[in-house]
Amino acid sequence: MAGKGTPATALLGKKKIEHTVHTYDHDPRHESYGTEAAEVLGVDPARVFKTLVAEVDGKLTVGVVPVTGQLDLKALAAAVGGKRAKLADAAAAQRATGYVLGGISPLGQRSRLPVVVDESAQRFDTVLCSGGRRGLEIELAPADLVTLTTAIVAPIAG
Repeated sequence: MAGKGTPATALLGKKKIEHTVHTYDHDPRHESYGTEAAEVLGVDPARVFKTLVAEVDGKLTVGVVPVTGQLDLKALAAAVGGKRAKLADAAAAQRATGYVLGGISPLGQRSRLPVVVDESAQRFDTVLCSGGRRGLEIELAPADLVTLTTAIVAPIAG
């Protein structure tokens, strides 16, 4: 993958975190980036997590949930001590993270946003999340994901 690194893969290398990079050719006709990754890579979709950027009381916050579920915005707000949450505007999410939609990684974001990882991640030895572009997934231990993002772990998937 020489020359094709992302801030997420660079962070993992710098911190010497054990991980596996999975790549695939993204099909722009596929409706869901996460389910596409699970299908193409042949992994349980419950282990593939999507990164969603929301606004909690006006502050951008990241929710990391399995592709098999939805982000529970009320639960996300509660996890960070907020009251109201809504999905962030796509342009604001891309600006703050430095990544494009469908490739937003919870790792190596341009701005350090608060992160909440759904508690279901802890059921697995490893989980997959976006590596920072469409068609790039990073597999790592959930504890490493939580540590690197200084995440809160909470039940935020509905």
